Amino acid sequence: MANAECQFSSGLNGLDGLLHGILPGDNVVLKVGSVDDYQPFVDPFVQDCLQKRTSLIYFRFARHEPLIEPREEVEIHELCPEDGFENFIGRILDIIEEKGLGACYVFDCLSDLAVDWYSERMLGNFFMLACPYLYQLDTVAYFALIRDRHSPLAAHAITNTAQVVLDIYQNQSCFFVHPQKVEGRHSQDMFNLHRWRPRSDQFEPVRSSAVMSRILAENSQTWLEFTNQRPDVWTEYYLAAKTAAARREDTGTEEYRRLYERLTRMALTRENKMSAMVREYMSLPEVLEVIKRMVGTGLIGGKSLGMLLARAILLRRNEGWRQVLEMHDSFFIGSDVFYTFLVLNHCWWPRRRRGHESMDEYLRRAGEVREKIMAGTFPNDIQEQFEEMLNYFGQSPIIVRSSSLQEDSYGNAFSGKYESVFCANQGSPKERMRDFIQAVRTVYASTMSREALLYRRERGLLEREEQMALLVQRVSGGAEGRFFCPSMAGTGFSFNPYAWGPGVKREAGLLRLVLGLGTRAVDRVEDDYTRLVALNAPWLRPPAEQEDPGTYRQRRADVIDLQKNSFSSAPVEEVTKELSEPLLGKLTSVDSETVRRAREHNMRMASPPRKLDFDKPLQAGLADYFREILQTLQDAYSHPVDIEFTVNFADEEETPLINLVQCRPFQVKTDTAPDRIQSPEKISAERLVLQSAGPIIGQGLAAAVDQVIYIVPSSYSRLSVQERYALARLIGRLTNHEQLQGQLIMLIGPGRWGTSSPSLGVPTAFSEIKNARVLCEIAAMHEGLIPDISLGTHFFNDLVEMEMLYLAVFPDRDENFINEERLLSLPNRLTRLLPEEEAWSETLHVAGDAAEGDGKRLYLHADSADQKAAVWLDTVFSGSA
Repeated sequence: MANAECQFSSGLNGLDGLLHGILPGDNVVLKVGSVDDYQPFVDPFVQDCLQKRTSLIYFRFARHEPLIEPREEVEIHELCPEDGFENFIGRILDIIEEKGLGACYVFDCLSDLAVDWYSERMLGNFFMLACPYLYQLDTVAYFALIRDRHSPLAAHAITNTAQVVLDIYQNQSCFFVHPQKVEGRHSQDMFNLHRWRPRSDQFEPVRSSAVMSRILAENSQTWLEFTNQRPDVWTEYYLAAKTAAARREDTGTEEYRRLYERLTRMALTRENKMSAMVREYMSLPEVLEVIKRMVGTGLIGGKSLGMLLARAILLRRNEGWRQVLEMHDSFFIGSDVFYTFLVLNHCWWPRRRRGHESMDEYLRRAGEVREKIMAGTFPNDIQEQFEEMLNYFGQSPIIVRSSSLQEDSYGNAFSGKYESVFCANQGSPKERMRDFIQAVRTVYASTMSREALLYRRERGLLEREEQMALLVQRVSGGAEGRFFCPSMAGTGFSFNPYAWGPGVKREAGLLRLVLGLGTRAVDRVEDDYTRLVALNAPWLRPPAEQEDPGTYRQRRADVIDLQKNSFSSAPVEEVTKELSEPLLGKLTSVDSETVRRAREHNMRMASPPRKLDFDKPLQAGLADYFREILQTLQDAYSHPVDIEFTVNFADEEETPLINLVQCRPFQVKTDTAPDRIQSPEKISAERLVLQSAGPIIGQGLAAAVDQVIYIVPSSYSRLSVQERYALARLIGRLTNHEQLQGQLIMLIGPGRWGTSSPSLGVPTAFSEIKNARVLCEIAAMHEGLIPDISLGTHFFNDLVEMEMLYLAVFPDRDENFINEERLLSLPNRLTRLLPEEEAWSETLHVAGDAAEGDGKRLYLHADSADQKAAVWLDTVFSGSA
């Protein structure tokens, strides 16, 4: 809080509180859009000096109108910059020395000095001489610079020397103040954007990401054009393209097209399909906007490009989306920075796989490389750009997201293989820089993680170049008490892979919604659930959710805890307590069922309990927005897509602000090499083990199957009820066996998995099968067994949250088939895993481990869009050996 004992003041109590007082020695620099934005801050400072009878000196030298009218209490010195630098600075220093300790000074706007002296460097020199002299004498001085008029030669010298630097933005009837530097002081909100209405004395912190990004993005930030700071070929092309873009009459020329192609290949993509989309939807000025927000050189990577393209597609199709989409102000750390970091920290050669090296040896050595990366340092010029970027974001939470060159393109999703790190971004500038650099190192180190390397090996990508670019985004949302998070977030699919009933149209798309950060909709989370929304019928819930809404609900929300300065999760009830009343009313509704039960038991409640359901915004048009967004993007990609997004509401507004943070082609997940991926109809009959024509529920999958656990229907039908329960427990032991952890397990059995009635299927608990990636139910009739195919409905929500794939086989129908003889001919691994359970060998068959067989292994291809699936035997892919 402000220092009440301090002899100095800005004359604005709110500004004093924001800065923790104006202190002796403060040189206060205001970066303004025009001198008119300087005047409202000068006037109260002057009035305070006059009231306290503090010695006040005004240096008048610029062409603009006087800031202070002549009056007896103010000492005005008119100076002439044209007399030369030495005369000018000499006279100012003489006056300062004469006035001595504790005086206050107002300088005209400094920007004219660079014009008068024909030198940005001399302007910087002036400030570096005057500022320390003023500081030593415990004075307070006000200066102004016209924002974006000066090169780093002046701007950096002034920022580095001053004690207080404030960016000032005028927007309609109010000002926004963004502290860039406050020496020796900091607080939780100090470096955030603050709103000041001149008729009020309050400087209110802006807590909405939408407002912050809009105000900052609408005002030019040329000091952040890192590209201008690189005197190289990259800068040469950038400046040439910038000149061409300014001449609109040149847009059809060959030179214009050449520059456009050069820039997109330099920074956006070199992949043919994505290049074609960039040409169709992104203009040269839009490409330039991306490049000027880049740290370093190279490509921005797949995740960054997907986000930018999605926004460009929507705005090109309909300008009306500009009112709905939250403005983004992201930064992009180029892929060349990654290579520079590796070379500088002696990680380049160690990270490469040696020709004679086995995969196990390489994976062991990869751990050593990760440790070196986590201890690495960055070049000084890159660190300086990091610092300027963090000054721009202030204390807004940010996320450092992986955006590799192979990521999120056609064919390679890399879902969850690389890290993304949230930075709460609180604390002092030094602490925030430390946390940010650690986040960057963490993402870089994830390129050498076991999971990422194995994924690349299985996809035949291990020997291909993989550079890691980074996407640095302001976390979308606002502060709700101590928590920072969006109103809601989630993932969306233009094709619904989880159609759970006849009223759900697959082609309409699907949302998975959560309160808080979207991580709970993206990542696999046990014992928690998302709100599933069929976009053609948002009111239609999955059957299990209708029957037991208390079980299938979100219990915890991921948030940024501002007090703890960390990413955290908290009970939903704890987060909703912090919500404003209008927002609480939008996201929740009265829990009428709980109220009814309370009345039946004569229980009194202080207020009716509420349940999180998102019904109001969905019914008010949010579902329609997303259906149109997803359909538009699918049309542009000529392929189904999936997106990640946030949604925010201003308390007084009904229109949501949607932030698209990711978009990529929605594809069959592939954990094996491209030449192993075959459509079911292309597999020869002699290789087929299983075929299904649906239903197939869940995101498609093409992968090598590590273990198939098969229950022989004819043998199972002869078991007693007690034996069927015993078998279910045995399956739980198998799926949780330490030797099978991390493997792709497929369960195949008669009737329902997880049924409560053994006559209808296998009575496993969900905890006993949750480690399986694929569940297959067979409608095979046998005496004593009348299987009931569940279509996954009785644990549908669990299937979705655990990203499990469900499929059914009807042996009596066309395009449905199971070759039990071929499956049982594979070695049974049951007794190798559980030697004491040999008695179950006729009923339970565990097939896997190609080395034990004839050099072949099982592969799966399941496509929920085409409703076709197959399991077949094939030779082991050499890249996986």
